[in-house]
Amino acid sequence: MNTHIETKCLHEGYEPQNGEPRQLPIWQSTTWKYSTSDDMGALFDLEAEGYFYTRLQNPTNDMAAAKIAALEGGYAGMLTSSGQAANFFAVFNICEAGDHFIASTSIYGGTYNLFAVTMAKMGIECTFVDQTLSEEELDKYFRPNTKAVFGETITNPTCTVLDIEKFARLAHRHGVPLIVDNTFATPVNCRPIEWGADIVTHSTTKYMDGHAVSVGGAIVDSGNFDWMAHAEAFPGLTTPDESYHGIVYAEKFGKGAYITKATAQLMRDFGCIQSPQNAFYVNTGLESLHVRVQRHCENALKIATFLSEHEKVAWVHYAGLPEDENHELAKKYLPNGTCGVLCFAIKGGREKSIEFMDKLKLATIATHVADARTCLLHPASHTHRQLSEEQLIEAGISPDLIRYSVGLENANDLIEDLKQAFEVV
Repeated sequence: MNTHIETKCLHEGYEPQNGEPRQLPIWQSTTWKYSTSDDMGALFDLEAEGYFYTRLQNPTNDMAAAKIAALEGGYAGMLTSSGQAANFFAVFNICEAGDHFIASTSIYGGTYNLFAVTMAKMGIECTFVDQTLSEEELDKYFRPNTKAVFGETITNPTCTVLDIEKFARLAHRHGVPLIVDNTFATPVNCRPIEWGADIVTHSTTKYMDGHAVSVGGAIVDSGNFDWMAHAEAFPGLTTPDESYHGIVYAEKFGKGAYITKATAQLMRDFGCIQSPQNAFYVNTGLESLHVRVQRHCENALKIATFLSEHEKVAWVHYAGLPEDENHELAKKYLPNGTCGVLCFAIKGGREKSIEFMDKLKLATIATHVADARTCLLHPASHTHRQLSEEQLIEAGISPDLIRYSVGLENANDLIEDLKQAFEVV
C-alpha cells in the first residue's frame, strides 16, 4: 500500500504480527544463539540473513533504518553512531587512498574538518567548491579520480539551499554518485532522491530524534546508481572482497550492494554502531516528525519575519522569506517549508552579536540544533572555531553570524524574548 509520509512516519519499518508488541521492541542483546556451527558460518559468509552480533546489525536498528529509508524513498538504509559517522561511511564506502571527491564549502564545520583534515591523512583528497557556481564552472573541478559529490540540502549554519538537480547532473555526467546530507530539511520537506541524489545521510540527533536525547546518524541508498556500469571507478563494490571469500557486492547484492558493503565491511571494522536504545528513541521521534517539522517551519518564518523588520538586525538568512536569495530554490525543492533553523546578525559586528545572545532567556546557547527547544550559537566561536578566517569566508560564515534554531514554543513568546534582548543591547 502506497501511503503518505505522515502515515509512513508511524507505520513503516516495524510491522507487528499477531500477538507481538505494538511498539518497536528494543533488542538489548549483543549476541544471538544458533544451533549449529554451520548456521553461524553462513551468516559470517553473507550467505544467510540474520543476526549474530550487534556491532554489525541489530533488529531495532534495522527497523528504524528501514523507516528512514521508506521516508526518503530509498532502497535500503543503515544507522550509525552519529551524523559524522554517517558522512564518513557514505564517502569512505566508495573512496580509498588516491581518490578524490568534491564537496560544497557551505557544510557543517565538523564535516568540513572530516573531509579536509582527517580523510586527507587517509590519502583521500576533497576539493571544496562554491555551490552557487554554474555547471560549466563546477565542471572543471572534476578529475579522473573523482568518486563522489557531497552537499547539504540546507546548509549548516548558513541556511542556503543546494540546487540538487544541478549537482546530480554534474555527478552523473562524470559517472559518480551524489551524496546529500538531508538533516535540516528531513524527508518531510525534501526527498533528495526524487531530485537525482543517489545517497542520503542524516544526523538523526537533530529533527529525527527531536528532543536531544540520542546521538545518531543514518545512511540511505537509493539503489539507483549502477556501480557495474562504472566498475573500474569503484573496485570496492565491483571486484572480489577477499575478507568475505571473494564476494563481489554489486553482483551478489544488486541494489543492496552499497549498504551491504558499508555494513559488512565498514561497520565490521570501525564499529560505529548506534545503540538499540538510541535507535528506539529515534524511531519514537520519527512518529511525530511530520507534525513537529511543520510547527518548526511555522515558528521560524514568524521569527525570521520579525527579525527582518527590526532596526537593530544587520541581515537575516531564511529561505522561507520571499526576499531571501535562496527563496526560488526553496520554492522548487522545499515547497512545504524549509526547516526551523535561520541565521542573522546584529548591527555592530561580532561582539554585539555575542552580547545579544547572552541576553536571551528562553533560547539556550547550546552546541545543538533542530531541537524541540529553541537554541542558538555563534559558529565562528563554537562549531566552526577550528576554521581560519579565510575558510570561514569560503564557507559563507561571517564573524557576526548567529545560528538560531527555532523550537516548538509559542512563537510570540520567542519574539518577546528577542525583544527584551534587543532593548538591553
